[in-house]
Amino acid sequence: MRWDSLFNDMESQFAESERLALDAEINERTRAEMVTAELADRLRGSLRCRLAAHLDCGEVFRGTLSHAGADALVLDEEQHQVLIPYASVTWYEGLGRMAVAEPSQVRRGIGLAHALRGLARDRAELSLTLRGQGSGPGRLTGVIDRVGKDHLDLAVYTPGESRRSSQVNQVSVIPFASLAAIRSRRSGEL
Repeated sequence: MRWDSLFNDMESQFAESERLALDAEINERTRAEMVTAELADRLRGSLRCRLAAHLDCGEVFRGTLSHAGADALVLDEEQHQVLIPYASVTWYEGLGRMAVAEPSQVRRGIGLAHALRGLARDRAELSLTLRGQGSGPGRLTGVIDRVGKDHLDLAVYTPGESRRSSQVNQVSVIPFASLAAIRSRRSGEL
């Protein structure tokens, strides 16, 4: 009887030792994977989840994450979609722990300029939130006329009117680094 309890005790110690070793290996692999995860991967792991993006200009956008690209994300609000460059976000609420790498080499190369060119092609009326410098965010409403490598030309006109040369109040040249968010209208007001 005494030998049985000795062997049972040794067996349970061995099983516990194996379990602890497996837990340690899993934790080490998890840490190693986390080191290689990029923010875009974490965002892709949270697609179709509700998020709040707190921008460095003080604005907060809340919506369902519908796209996480190379350098910007898209949140779906009730009546709008908001394109937000990663560089303008100070912190996120609602971001999950899962990371999903982008398998497509082509999609990894599609950046902010590509999205902006699509908006320019569609002649979409937009509301741009600009990164503030102490005085809060600035806002411009208009249509993107042209998109360069690191900037865009926005034809600013009275919201609700058609974009015609005679209606344009000014053309603003905006560096991408100044963009905090771009809201496009689904329906209703910007």
